[in-house]
Amino acid sequence: MDPLGAFRLDDRVALVTGASSGLGARFASVLDALGATVVVSARRAERIAELASGLARGDAIPCDVSERGASAALVAAVVERHERIDVVVANAGITETTPALRETVDRFAEVVNVDLVAPFELAQAAVVDMRRRGEGGSIVNVASAAAVGSTRLLPQASYTAAKTGLIGLTRELAVQWARYNVRVNALCPGMFPTEMTALVFESDELTDAFAAEAALRRLGRVDELDGALAFLASPASSYMTGQILVIDGGATL
Repeated sequence: MDPLGAFRLDDRVALVTGASSGLGARFASVLDALGATVVVSARRAERIAELASGLARGDAIPCDVSERGASAALVAAVVERHERIDVVVANAGITETTPALRETVDRFAEVVNVDLVAPFELAQAAVVDMRRRGEGGSIVNVASAAAVGSTRLLPQASYTAAKTGLIGLTRELAVQWARYNVRVNALCPGMFPTEMTALVFESDELTDAFAAEAALRRLGRVDELDGALAFLASPASSYMTGQILVIDGGATL
């Protein structure tokens, strides 16, 4: 009996978008430690090249998911180079912390495009290879605890709407693609230190306010998502699909 063996990803190929910093870079390192060949992708080519060079089986493919067709082309490049794709972590995302009355429609659409449309395109392209090989796969959409319970502390209409939509998309794709043994789940982090959340962590007032909202009375550390990501990406969660895993210290309870 080896319960930890189910978390291994040996001989599998994983793709992580938005991997140039923050959670994406951490996710790539976790998948690498589990034995996967990890393809990291983001707009900043130099950063992902450096990240890939530090992985045991790393590869870097630059991509701007905001461009229509870019996510599908990224998947095609992964399959061409590595002959398969088994795990997709759709982590690329942007936000807009502007009151809704001042947020432009164009900016709203831009956020929704990156945070919702691009993950759909990415998943749609990946499932073609997963279905073709007949071995299934795992798609992990990185949503947000903000989609489960919006916070009064930051105005994020477009971000919250897009991430809420991503949860709905996760459930729908899970139902449609279960026949192909493709599992689709969503990871919903609360407040963790990243470039995107620098505004919060640079402000003692905001940091204290977000910490006060959590049942654990503190903000998260990036390593505290390792287990959740490993579980969702690996065969350890082989009987789980369409589910939402919230890691937020109890802030949305």
